[in-house]
Amino acid sequence: MNVREEAKKVKLAAPYMAAASLKVRTQALQNIVMALEDHREEIFQANALDVQAAVDAGVAQAVIKRLKFDENKLRDAIAGLRQMAELKDPLGKVTLKRELDQGLLLQRVTVPIGVIGVIFEARPDALIQISALCIMSGNCAILKGGKETAGTNKVLFELVHQAAVEAGLPEGCLLQVELHNEIDELLKCQGEVDLLIPRGSNKFVQYIMDNTNIPVMGHAAGICHIYLDEKADLAEAVPVILDAKTQYPAVCNAVETLLVNRKIADTALPMVLNALVQAGVKLRGSEEVAKRAGALVAAGKLGNADDVEKYAVEVMGEEDFDTEYTDMIISIKLVDNVAEAVDHINKFGSHHTDCILTKDDVAADYFLKMVDSAGVYWNCSTRFADGFRYGFGAEVGVSTGKLHARGPVGLEGLVTYKYQLIGHGQQVGDYVSGKKEFHHRDLERRAQVYTS
Repeated sequence: MNVREEAKKVKLAAPYMAAASLKVRTQALQNIVMALEDHREEIFQANALDVQAAVDAGVAQAVIKRLKFDENKLRDAIAGLRQMAELKDPLGKVTLKRELDQGLLLQRVTVPIGVIGVIFEARPDALIQISALCIMSGNCAILKGGKETAGTNKVLFELVHQAAVEAGLPEGCLLQVELHNEIDELLKCQGEVDLLIPRGSNKFVQYIMDNTNIPVMGHAAGICHIYLDEKADLAEAVPVILDAKTQYPAVCNAVETLLVNRKIADTALPMVLNALVQAGVKLRGSEEVAKRAGALVAAGKLGNADDVEKYAVEVMGEEDFDTEYTDMIISIKLVDNVAEAVDHINKFGSHHTDCILTKDDVAADYFLKMVDSAGVYWNCSTRFADGFRYGFGAEVGVSTGKLHARGPVGLEGLVTYKYQLIGHGQQVGDYVSGKKEFHHRDLERRAQVYTS
């Protein structure tokens, strides 16, 4: 495939995609749901082959868990599509309507970005989510999935593309790029591709950013934190920590670092460390945490006296707290107060999602205001950082940047706007000469749906 030539065809389809009615776009999502349900066995068979090939190749278990596509993931994918189909149309919203002079109307209207290139990791459900979000937001998409799920992705893409075209969308609304070397070709498609969204490892995302002139949106790492405050309800907090670490450790919103207030360390550490170890989590931490854990075991407050190895904390240096594990491993450090916790998070975090566990409103308010992350939580698991759970239907990824979109990127993150100026023969020269004067008047401050 000549990626650039194919991308040009997609670019030509973009205006027609942008003009597709909400009815057509919604019908495309409904068609996709039916296609997934009708071809479930074909999808599962392709996925089983991909999973077995990954196992035979010695792929890490964390990756294999991501690439599995079973009844549960199909159910969630379909639920996301149905949820998305019920959302308000992100297109055609008037966010500014101003009369510059009598008979000279300016309005700002939401429109699709155009052509979005998405390069994603070994998660077949990501292909469904990304395709649906681009369709619903009126964007064309060029998709490159991970090689580990090439067979599953091929089946899914063919079903999704056919469903979209049958609903009335242009043939070029979706394009699948399958070969690894075609990624570099895609990175050179400035002019044809308006935005790139990479989903993968820190190293991979950084490679994308360093090797293209196309704007890139996303995040390179998911180093999420939980701060256990001195006024936390430990009975409530420990299950939250466990959920954030163990419910799905391979994803970017799993917690990687736990910060514990020193004032409650002797009470909190036995409960937290015991829960983590029993769940199979490997412990890493500062030298102080390692010594405290050893002392607690020796004093009989954590396990038995012969459990020193079981509860051993691998000592890590301060510079190692910027580590993302995506595995059953957690870093632990003690801090004096919420201010020190915030400073640590802002220094070592990736601005993804961070949480405070406390019953102290003042400490929580400080944390919510001062932590510079896309998601800042109070008394709940970091695993909630997800477009489906936010009610977006799905997400194309999570953005830790501050320009355009931030956090889980749903429909609103995939639109931009254009200014439309409607007049009756007005000329700038008349205003420069003083013959006419501007009389700015806002006609509607609230967003409204634009109908031509």
